[in-house]
Amino acid sequence: MAETADDLSAPLGQHTVRRARRLRLPFSGMQALAVLLGLFLVAFAGFALFNDNPLGGEPMARIAIRPPQPGEERAAEKPVETPAMASVHSTEVVPPHKQAAPSEQRTITIIDGSSGARHDLPIAGETPDKNPADVRPAVMAGIDQRLLERSRYGMIPMASEGLKPFNVYAADADRAKAAKMPVVAIVVGGLGVGAAKTADAIMKLPGAITLAFTPYGSDPTRLAERARAQRHELLLQIPMEPYDYPDNDPGPQTLLTTLAPEQNIDRLHWHLSRFQGYAGIANFMGARFVASDAVMQPVVREAAKRGLGYFDDGTVPRSVAPSLAIAQTVPFAKADVSVDAVPTAAEIDRALAKLEGIAKERGVAIGVASALPISIERISAWTRSLENRGVMLVPLTTAMLKSKSS
Repeated sequence: MAETADDLSAPLGQHTVRRARRLRLPFSGMQALAVLLGLFLVAFAGFALFNDNPLGGEPMARIAIRPPQPGEERAAEKPVETPAMASVHSTEVVPPHKQAAPSEQRTITIIDGSSGARHDLPIAGETPDKNPADVRPAVMAGIDQRLLERSRYGMIPMASEGLKPFNVYAADADRAKAAKMPVVAIVVGGLGVGAAKTADAIMKLPGAITLAFTPYGSDPTRLAERARAQRHELLLQIPMEPYDYPDNDPGPQTLLTTLAPEQNIDRLHWHLSRFQGYAGIANFMGARFVASDAVMQPVVREAAKRGLGYFDDGTVPRSVAPSLAIAQTVPFAKADVSVDAVPTAAEIDRALAKLEGIAKERGVAIGVASALPISIERISAWTRSLENRGVMLVPLTTAMLKSKSS
């Protein structure tokens, strides 16, 4: 009543300020709220600590694997081909030696992340009891089986029954004619990586040009077969340690000065197994490696053992390869001119003219080049009239043999 009276007696336009009333929780209610919050925190911590989830809540994708159903055996022989498969992030490639019999095949269901489409693909079961070295890999056409030796990486070349890969896989040439006139050989290297570039070199360069393949192509056997079909002589380039390694890394299984000789030979065997049909090996980079007698000697000795020639690209003045090759009686040649060190038409033409002059002066000249389009174009044009100028274009093996006899 008192409050009502105050309101009635107050002057017009004015209001009395009322004292705000506070809502108070009983003390026991505050305790209950704290207990509930504590129980929640304890439960959350226990879940995080004791839940066995190594992914820590990260998103997961599940792939359903089921055995083939009756009637799916034929489908298992030919996987479904669809553009949507290109969006799958990872693919496991099963080596031929691990491919299972039809009864061991399984099927995986792949869900395309962009379209949601499902695709069932057959996969082979693993057979870990088989050793890759026990399985004979496919061998290129025209390869002499007597010149193959099985390694743990596959087939590698060897000398056998008086035959050597250097002689058997040398390109045809009129050596009697080459003995009577100046000759030029050119090695075009860096092939195998980049099918279009390699195909250009194979098809646009004369057959007498020697082609050097790196071991890293996705299908070196097919490209090497194509090159041999066009009558090109082949070399295998062996990646070797440069001075600025590993900042400048030639690639996997590079031969290193820090490895023991048996480790480098094991790596060499890996490279040798990549394809067949080459007459010799060559350095790929390797400024530090080829200048060290201790590490180069086992490599040149292995080349001699396997009946291969050795080509030095001439980029390392201190290379010990020439003296080691002579000591091991390995067919050898060293490049005199880098044809496309400056990759312009004018400079390439100038380098080719220099190469021609060396041939006329010494009887033999050897150039090295890469498979740049401008290099292929200028070399092809230069070779068309070379013999009219009194110089014969020959494969590298012919130039090696002529250098040895002269």
